[in-house]
Amino acid sequence: MNAQDFRASISTTVRVLERLRDEKTADMERVADALSRCVRAGKKILLCGNGGSAADSQHMATELIVRYLADRPAIPAIALTCDTSTLTAAANDLGFEQIFSRQVEALGQEGDALIAISTSGESANVIAAVRTAKAKGLVTIALTGESGGTLAPLAHHWIGVPSKHTPRVQEAQLVVEHLLCEAIEAGWTEKKR
Repeated sequence: MNAQDFRASISTTVRVLERLRDEKTADMERVADALSRCVRAGKKILLCGNGGSAADSQHMATELIVRYLADRPAIPAIALTCDTSTLTAAANDLGFEQIFSRQVEALGQEGDALIAISTSGESANVIAAVRTAKAKGLVTIALTGESGGTLAPLAHHWIGVPSKHTPRVQEAQLVVEHLLCEAIEAGWTEKKR
């Protein structure tokens, strides 16, 4: 890649973020409100995804537990992507499709929230987690690319990044995740005053 290629890629990212700003901020506001209500009620946020989305799950959980911008009490969040013993046992004994849903079954309680991250919206194990979460009374949020795939209509709330290009979707999802952390943290800080 040369400098012109880098500029072109950055310009594409900027256009995706502009569309995100123009088309999806109302969706982000609804999701932030749902998540803030959840944590203010003493509930927790579960997160899941595969590959880069697994890393995003861990990143977001860390921002909530440790801190994002403010010094404040920890916000309860669990990335379902971290426990290798549980993940590998569930994959081996139950099938890879059940690695997250089994954890939702064990850890999720009514009123908790599940953030399900999938660029394509077609990850079978993420879809299974959302189905289990809804059956248990969790609030479900899907973060996907433009089409939303099978996942979007299953979730209570959906933010679809307006792009079909995986790297651009992942970049924009990180922006969404950070904005959600900022909103949740602001709501949590208000609660603790």
